[in-house]
Amino acid sequence: MSYLKFDRRLMANLNESTQREYIRTNRKGAYCCSSIVGCNTRKYHGVLVVPIPTLSPNNHVLLSSLDLTIVQHGVPFNVGIHEYEGDIFSPKGHKYIREYNVDIASSMTYRVGGVVLRKEFIFCHYINRALLRYTLLEAHSQTTLRLSPFLAFRDVKMLTHRNDQINESYEGVDSGVSFCLYEGYPRLYMQLSKPNHFVSDPAWNERIEYTKERERGYEYTEDLYVPGYFEVDIALGESVYFAAGLEEVDPQDIAALFEQEVAIRTPREDFRSCLLNSALQFYYRPDATRGYLLAGYPWFGVRARDLFIALPGCTIYADAPERFYRIMDTVIPDTRAFMEQVGVSKEIQGINEPDVGLWAIWTLQQYASYAGVEDMVSRYGDFLDEMVRYYLRNVHPNLRIDETGLCFILGDGKPLSWMDAKIGGQAVIRREGYLVEVNALWYNALCFYREVMPSRWDEGLEELLGRVKESFNQVFVNEHGYLFDYISPHERQDWSVRPNMIFATSLPYSPLSKQLRRSVLNFVTRELRTPKGLRSLSPKSYGYQAQCNGTQLQRERAYYNGSVWPWLLGPYFEACLKLYGLGAISFIQRTLIGMEEELHEHGIATISELFDGNPPFQGRGAISFAMSVGEILRSLKLLEDAKKKYDTQTLPIIRYE
Repeated sequence: MSYLKFDRRLMANLNESTQREYIRTNRKGAYCCSSIVGCNTRKYHGVLVVPIPTLSPNNHVLLSSLDLTIVQHGVPFNVGIHEYEGDIFSPKGHKYIREYNVDIASSMTYRVGGVVLRKEFIFCHYINRALLRYTLLEAHSQTTLRLSPFLAFRDVKMLTHRNDQINESYEGVDSGVSFCLYEGYPRLYMQLSKPNHFVSDPAWNERIEYTKERERGYEYTEDLYVPGYFEVDIALGESVYFAAGLEEVDPQDIAALFEQEVAIRTPREDFRSCLLNSALQFYYRPDATRGYLLAGYPWFGVRARDLFIALPGCTIYADAPERFYRIMDTVIPDTRAFMEQVGVSKEIQGINEPDVGLWAIWTLQQYASYAGVEDMVSRYGDFLDEMVRYYLRNVHPNLRIDETGLCFILGDGKPLSWMDAKIGGQAVIRREGYLVEVNALWYNALCFYREVMPSRWDEGLEELLGRVKESFNQVFVNEHGYLFDYISPHERQDWSVRPNMIFATSLPYSPLSKQLRRSVLNFVTRELRTPKGLRSLSPKSYGYQAQCNGTQLQRERAYYNGSVWPWLLGPYFEACLKLYGLGAISFIQRTLIGMEEELHEHGIATISELFDGNPPFQGRGAISFAMSVGEILRSLKLLEDAKKKYDTQTLPIIRYE
């Protein structure tokens, strides 16, 4: 039995099945994504969605969907599904689904009369190609399959409509056809593994509706071009393969290609293996030498801060240190170029943001914990030294080390931290001045630098470190026992309780006393902790918003005013283990069991970007988010290490090994 399995009851309930989405990527920026029932609910959904840099920086939907029709005795049963304007679903293929399984390849089993057919899907690594396998498990008479491609050929941020500019002509290829609907696009090759008949019957399917876009306040109806259909006979026990890609393939090789892809996959058989698969899907290799982490799917690119925060969990704690080396070798030159003021990376967004270098130092600290200080210094010691000296030179456009020794950040109203929601280009929460997590990272960075590179430490740095510690306590600690989120010279003091103070208790080096750290952790636990992560604002604070839904404007206001962020569980668990040791282990285990349930919800086999602030804590935002996955993987390692330290073999063990 599959670890992730959805039965006919759930699949037939469109209120449930259309809320669950899957994502598969190819490490080259392309992906396939839809709801598990096969009904596209976003403009980002598609069977083949690929980057085309010559057209735009966004991905492009080429093959939106592929409808399957099962024909027996001349009677067609279309098992596809689309939603049309007016909340009309047609055809209603979900009625025929018996189960949906997620293991190595996603598979869906249909029963139509006396026919039982299994459809399996896999997305090729490092090539823009989707493969589907149709296997006839039961049949009492001749069976024919019809496959109808719905073509879009458009940017993921746009929608297509019936037009006269479309190129309806197609070219025949071995066991298939190829199309290029608009100038500038590559050809899309669609082929089957056995001889078939392509019936040209061009038509527009109009007013297809994407409910997720309607909920988000965007345009949500589209017309898709259906050029005709493939017709192929299938025998009992036979498998027929379909390939859609940007390159022609030998039909005789499609079955072997499918098996090769299956052979190199890690089965999704427990919590950790699902997260390992998810972590690998963020890995992005645009060419043979460079490597990055994408921030999330289906709409994020490479973002510097997200990359450094997610990197330890998605590489070294995902048993893939080679990915860590490749990514660091890629991003270090771009980071150096910015520090030396010779250029800003076009590939990595936000590399110029003031706290990115401090997160990079934290990443090196995580690597040192994994591989040892000596290894870290030999590989990245010079880079660490350059980053610390860069901050000390006070040349960053938005950050200065002032007379207090603290980092002071000031800008023009744009977001300057990870809380980056904005309206009209201006930050929803204008966090400027002294930011608590930035200065906790700064103190930690200096201590780490002193630890691993003592030969480059001097009396001046020692005096600075002491000043930072004293100033941190003077500036951020308040009489109620928690920390101010930020201190800004331009605003009245904001007493809101936010989660950023958790880093002053979780980082390896803290400027706070143990008593203060416990007080801060208790505040976070009482007011911010939920089963899915930490709230971005306490319900007791002014401006709290429990739900993150509605239009973009409404969502931007809610992101950091109450929404729950699962990536913050990493530092939260770390603080719990530091301060409560053995007593924190069972509590962390129970929380992670709750997170394991999320693998069956918003993003199947992965972790969402955020959740609502109040029960039932519905998943929101990107269906798969690198920081969420990375920090949960790191949390599993923290838990494993704590069990070994305290020899807790008799405690209940969650399923992650």
